[in-house]
Amino acid sequence: MKRFIAVALLAAGAVCSAPAQADLQPLATVKITQPESVTLRQLKNRVSAYQKQRGAPFTLDEKKEILDALVNERLVVQAAQQTGVAVTDTQVNMQFVQGVSQQMGRPVTEQEFAAYITQNMGQSLDEYMSAQTGMNAAEYKQFLKNQMIAQQYIISGKRDELQQTAPTDKEIRDYYAIHQAELVQSETLRLFLVIIRKGSDATASRKRITDMFGEAKQGKTKLDELKKRFSGDADLHAGDIFVNRTPQSAQQLGISPEALGELFAKDKGFVSELIETPTDFQFYVVRERYPAKLLAISDVVQPESTVIVYEFIRSQLEQEKQARFLADAVKDATAKLRTPANFQMLKTGAALDALLNW
Repeated sequence: MKRFIAVALLAAGAVCSAPAQADLQPLATVKITQPESVTLRQLKNRVSAYQKQRGAPFTLDEKKEILDALVNERLVVQAAQQTGVAVTDTQVNMQFVQGVSQQMGRPVTEQEFAAYITQNMGQSLDEYMSAQTGMNAAEYKQFLKNQMIAQQYIISGKRDELQQTAPTDKEIRDYYAIHQAELVQSETLRLFLVIIRKGSDATASRKRITDMFGEAKQGKTKLDELKKRFSGDADLHAGDIFVNRTPQSAQQLGISPEALGELFAKDKGFVSELIETPTDFQFYVVRERYPAKLLAISDVVQPESTVIVYEFIRSQLEQEKQARFLADAVKDATAKLRTPANFQMLKTGAALDALLNW
């Protein structure tokens, strides 16, 4: 629990109903660059966000750990701001869109993701984010911003040490030996996917994709030539995607496992029907099928890629070691920042216990 909180440095949690007056009282004050209170309401919001992720209530001691994490978060962010570390809203939005695009399995805008959530789940984007993370979209973006600010601040003074976290050849091969039964390439399809956003002129967009669909259906134009013709067009996405025969792939595509099975039954060269969604038009062509197999350490991780299992494991282990390094660095940084000059606990002992008894 302590390590999770030290690494997380989460931002404000889920929105609560109108708080009682007691919820507005400050529990601590951070004052590196300016006085900033950590209130009981903010703590309750944070606890609520964590509980949505954990699915279980917290003890009194765990609530105190979360309070400490809130204080540490404000300390790190204010210290970062004092040294000139800044993250723009554009950078935050890019990070957010990258995350939802990974969920969808293809590049999407925030508006397209919101439309998909509404169509397939009957929820607004805020409702979906709150259900998943305990934070609405704006609060989650603030979480990302604090994460990015804190990471830049921590890394800025430890770049040389961070570069020394690369895994050794023995560590990589030992990992493969232990986990090789889990390193499996599931049955995979390579699809050529064409998507045109409706934009402000859905009729024109429909005509464009209908023309492309006709060319693909009749085999008049090679798919790679089709992709090259529209490269740089912001409203068009045309290129290969890989679909694994897994429940996760079905969820990403917004189809049932049965429909995914039907997709994998299609022959090479199959061209789908023209599909309309609330935000775009699309179709796909089955280009190649790859059987399931156990991966050797020198095999590529994904068909048609250049990344082999050895390099994939090296990257994974490096990320894990960097995460542990950064967790320790966060602890060191916050320990140095937790001085009377930088913050003050306003509620302690029995008074604090009474306030955390909910």
